[in-house]
Amino acid sequence: MRFFGKSVYFLMVAAFLGGVVLLRVADPFPVQAIRLLAFDLYQRMAPAPPLSEQPVVVVDIDDASLKAIGQWPWPRTVMAELTRKLTEAGAASVAFDVLFSEPDQSSPEEVVRRLPPEQAALVQASIGATMPHDQVFAAALAISPSVLGLSLSGDGGPLPQLGAGFATAGDDPRPFIPNFGGAIANVPALDAAAKGLGSINWIQDRDQIVRRVPLVLRVGDQLVPSLAAEALRVGQDAGSYILKSSNASGEAAFGRRTGLNHVRIGEFVVPTDPDGAIWLRFRPSDPEDFVPARTVLDGSMPADRVQGRIVLVGTSAAGLLDLRATPLESAVPGVEIHAQVIEHILTGRTLTRPDYASGLEIAGMVGLGLLLALVLPNVSAAWAAVLGVLVVGGLLAGGYLAFLQAGLLIDPLYPALAMLLLVIGTVLYTFRQAERARAGIRRAFQHYVSPAVVDEIIADPARLELGGEVRELTLLFCDVRNFSSLSEELSAAELTRFINELLTPLSDIILAHRGTIDKYMGDAIMAFWNAPLDDRDHARHALEAAAAMMAAMPRLNAEWQRRAAARGRPMPDVRIGIGINTGSCCVGNLGTAQRFDYSAIGDEVNIASRLEQLTKEYGLGVIVGERTAAEVDGAGLVEIDQVQLRGRSGRSRIFTFVPADAGPDFQAAQRAFVACLRETDPAVWQDALYRAKAAAPARFGPYYHLMLERLGGRGRGPAEAAAPITIDL
Repeated sequence: MRFFGKSVYFLMVAAFLGGVVLLRVADPFPVQAIRLLAFDLYQRMAPAPPLSEQPVVVVDIDDASLKAIGQWPWPRTVMAELTRKLTEAGAASVAFDVLFSEPDQSSPEEVVRRLPPEQAALVQASIGATMPHDQVFAAALAISPSVLGLSLSGDGGPLPQLGAGFATAGDDPRPFIPNFGGAIANVPALDAAAKGLGSINWIQDRDQIVRRVPLVLRVGDQLVPSLAAEALRVGQDAGSYILKSSNASGEAAFGRRTGLNHVRIGEFVVPTDPDGAIWLRFRPSDPEDFVPARTVLDGSMPADRVQGRIVLVGTSAAGLLDLRATPLESAVPGVEIHAQVIEHILTGRTLTRPDYASGLEIAGMVGLGLLLALVLPNVSAAWAAVLGVLVVGGLLAGGYLAFLQAGLLIDPLYPALAMLLLVIGTVLYTFRQAERARAGIRRAFQHYVSPAVVDEIIADPARLELGGEVRELTLLFCDVRNFSSLSEELSAAELTRFINELLTPLSDIILAHRGTIDKYMGDAIMAFWNAPLDDRDHARHALEAAAAMMAAMPRLNAEWQRRAAARGRPMPDVRIGIGINTGSCCVGNLGTAQRFDYSAIGDEVNIASRLEQLTKEYGLGVIVGERTAAEVDGAGLVEIDQVQLRGRSGRSRIFTFVPADAGPDFQAAQRAFVACLRETDPAVWQDALYRAKAAAPARFGPYYHLMLERLGGRGRGPAEAAAPITIDL
């Protein structure tokens, strides 16, 4: 690409990279969705391994339990019995993923309250003084390591008294933690009796998939633990939570407020996102984690099933609508997600998206994009595809290895997609530029060289050096001998047709022999070989073209004379003269910025033109310079004279074709004659001349007549007459 093309290209690359960076910084949901898709793929490819022992047990209010005990909600006395039996079985903590926000409607006092007054009195008298079901449940909660759930919302009521406090190290993390206006709590007696209260809220992405789970939320300035965190705290009989934020001891935030870094729950330190949530590495659902609630109530549960374990009470019944989607499964009970949060913490799993992840992804896109922008224009489309595959594959592999080996969530899909688009765009741009360059080359050279040569130039433009350069060329000039007299006999239209009919076949011959047509000058043609492409046999190709041009003239003359005879007009033979010379010339696009031609200039060009003019004087069709003859070792040529180049010392030999109809002794006789040109004794050169003439065809007669005049005619002495013809440059 030229400078202007490169400038446009890099501006386009810069604009593209700037656009993808701005889009990544803005982070609309489609960009988030790409990133989340990558994280989901990681989990599907390498889910967390199953546990040999379950530290968490889910007591499941499943469909079979509902059928056995009755429809939901169950009486609080049943919930109290369930709590007591789990506590007696040695549960470390019992957490309910169920809200008890309304009084138990099956409790006697609630039944009496809904009866007419006269019936209410009779029923109250018959049942006597009974403890409300909520108090029965509260009593069971009070003697159990129990945890109840809270649902935080924007329009909830006041937050009840929590079972644990919070201590903070470092910056205040509350500005980063999601805030709610209030809470939907349980019946006050139940909240007061429980050892802990925790939020059951989720952080769902817009696609309704749970990937992150909060450990800490807040209502105003009051921090609230999650149900899973509270179950773990109560199970350890731990006190307050310790929140470690930016600029705490050992946390390098360089003075910036970046939110939460860790949450300490008893003995466990859990890395979190700035907003207090953790990315959960899910494992496939395992039915062995679930214990039907009915087996606890009827005593059929194994005695050691919950011993020392954290117990979560929840439901898998589809009718109770507590199903959630995860990266692994489209629907799992919400209580199982709480269970996997606790497992995640207990097993020491780490799955984090570090603070530097976005910066790393953006820097990687920009760096790789600039590198590709520099490399791609210099490679073929196939190599560009290979590089694109390697870069995209490397990004995907790098992101997966970071997940697998270090538990880091680095997004490879958005950078990979950006690099793929950059590769495609760059390939299309360079392909378009290449096509434009090919079209430009074809337009520039299709009138100068043969289509085959144009195709070679297009296939390998590096072989073409545009602009001036010095090269050794073989040059050919061709002109019509008797053109002036012919033009006087023809109208303008006839003359135009004649010129076209003459120049077209002669030009085709030049192009067919790999020549480059420099220009047309009326009835004359200038052509050269060995530019724009290298041609090791440029002299031979030029000579072959000249021979073919001379051979084409009889057929052309026959056609012109046939048409002239049909019109009753005479038509003389049209003869051409060709001069050929080889030497160093300046060749390239010559002219001005507004108009230029691919042409050759230099002394050797002038010599070729003068040799063409000498064909008139010598009466020969073709005259070839000494350098050209040397290039082909004189094959098919015979020397005819020596000429003096003005401004150069010494004489230069000139040659012509050996005619096909020459006698067998012609070449030897002609060589002998030329060797005698410097002889002063007329008898010597005259004898050699007559011998050569006798072996030559008749068309060489004008040449021998000229030489006879030069060497001995008009009363001059031989030494004086033998002075060579001088060619002016």
